[in-house]
Amino acid sequence: MSGLPVAPRWFDRRRVDDSITMLVEPHVHPLLRSNIWHVRGGERDLLVDAGCGVASLRDAAPDLFAREPVVVFTHAHYDHVGGAHEFAERWIHEAEASSLAEPEFSTLVGSDLPVEFHALLDEMGVPMPEALVDALPYGGYDIATYDVVPAPATRLLREGDTVDLGDRAFTVLHLPGHTPGGIALWDEDGGVLFSGDVIYDAPLLDSLPGSDPAAYRATMRRLRDLPVRVVHPGHEPSFGRDRMIEVIDAYLGPGGA
Repeated sequence: MSGLPVAPRWFDRRRVDDSITMLVEPHVHPLLRSNIWHVRGGERDLLVDAGCGVASLRDAAPDLFAREPVVVFTHAHYDHVGGAHEFAERWIHEAEASSLAEPEFSTLVGSDLPVEFHALLDEMGVPMPEALVDALPYGGYDIATYDVVPAPATRLLREGDTVDLGDRAFTVLHLPGHTPGGIALWDEDGGVLFSGDVIYDAPLLDSLPGSDPAAYRATMRRLRDLPVRVVHPGHEPSFGRDRMIEVIDAYLGPGGA
């Protein structure tokens, strides 16, 4: 692990449209490589999730954070909340708040991952990596010392709450299953859904500690009726409603029960 190269930069970014920018940590293993979404609003900016926190997100994109954003966390898994401590406004569903204040688990060492991830990698035919990064953020960085910094929530979210940016507003949808307090942010006027790990274009994980397959199935049935135009997920590329229905139906199986 000490032989890893130093990355020339830790974050990649891509402008999606006039208001949305996506950031990602390309040197993080795909299992943990989460999408970070910055939404420029008329009166305030929104950041959806904050990555693993291996390197400073704020320092990587000072132009995006010239105005302090409100950060909404879709859930408290460490690949989404690692950068939480860098921001003043940290909003999360009430069921996940304790994990933001006192992170339960984080690692960049492959063998330390929960057994559920070992099984997933076996299913994919992918060997367990020694390190969950393929580069270092700077010389001398020791991945064994990686840990998520506690960052207590400044607002607790519930179903139906609104995140108002001035020129657009997002409704909080409580969508448990992957985690107890998993949420998505729904812009009904634009048909845009920031879904976190509730739904993305890859096998959905419902066997992790805290997951609830029955709740996840109910969440999928609820999402199926949502008039989504585009989903911006917590992992993998964005996709439209037709693909969302395919992912949901594949998860629910024949009959959708």
